[in-house]
Amino acid sequence: MNCFLMKSMSAMCAPEVLLQRDDTQRLWPGQALWGQHATLSLLLATHANAATNTCGLTGAFAPGHHLTNHSPYAARMSTRPPEEPPAPYVPPPSEAPPKEIVPLAWSAPARWLRLGWRDLAAQPGISLFYGAAFWAMALALTAVFRTNPEYTMTLVSGCLLVGPFLALGLYDASRRREQGLPPDFVASLTCWRHHLRSLSLLVGVLIVLELLWGRASLVVIAVFFTTGMPSSVGIAQAVLNPQNLEFLMAYLMVGGVFATLVFATSVVSIPMILDRDTDAISAGITSIEVVLNNTGVMLWWAALIVVLTVVALLLPWSLGLLLVGPLLGHGSWHAYRGAVRWLPVS
Repeated sequence: MNCFLMKSMSAMCAPEVLLQRDDTQRLWPGQALWGQHATLSLLLATHANAATNTCGLTGAFAPGHHLTNHSPYAARMSTRPPEEPPAPYVPPPSEAPPKEIVPLAWSAPARWLRLGWRDLAAQPGISLFYGAAFWAMALALTAVFRTNPEYTMTLVSGCLLVGPFLALGLYDASRRREQGLPPDFVASLTCWRHHLRSLSLLVGVLIVLELLWGRASLVVIAVFFTTGMPSSVGIAQAVLNPQNLEFLMAYLMVGGVFATLVFATSVVSIPMILDRDTDAISAGITSIEVVLNNTGVMLWWAALIVVLTVVALLLPWSLGLLLVGPLLGHGSWHAYRGAVRWLPVS
């Protein structure tokens, strides 16, 4: 093929071809150059067609061939099956231990308190230590109420946040007694070490709720309280003033929403982390499921917690918290054990 091209170019470049036409007519130089260019282009095209046919590139990929519906390549494309859509995503099975939410009877909270009292009587030293911690929180609450009453409910929300974690030692004491182990005060103080990651995440969630609650409380006071900020002596009269009825309704509504969120998130989540070392998200979801599946009973349990706490605070120097605090802590452990049943792993 290369020899053919070289011979053709030699013949094209010969003086006879450049200067003559039909061996008789002389060409002027411009015409000769134009003829040389046209002849070279023709030879290159011929060489390309020959090379293409030699390599077997005929049909659809041959020069000058246009793809049509009748070409073999188009026929192969038309018969190609369409691509199937990707399969839907199926999440992997959960690695959490299997469990079920137990339907609760209305008498369940009373039974939890009875079991909590038995734990308190069996371990009075540990129980009274944590009761003293609750009592110290009450003294701080009283001091804030007397000096800065507008921050009282904010501190109450903080106590609701710290309370369940302070009761972690009581949960551990009840767990050890349930398993037949002897009481261990040091173990109750350090039981959080093995669950620090999950507890830290849950603490972060509850802190965010507590901060939002405090901010919402200040906004409600600024917007709806119309008679001026009262002193600690006349706060009851100011709050119950008919002019502040809208404030009272808004405050109770906002406080009720945040108190419900804190209660639903933590009512069984912290004992569950201590017992099964689950992650904070699974524990929080399980706690919410318990409240949703047993809403009436869990609200009754929350009401008992509020009533017993208020009664303990009304006693002189709030000394009732020395017993009520650990009683509710032990009772909360039994609330978790009664509301969540762990199934054997198959």
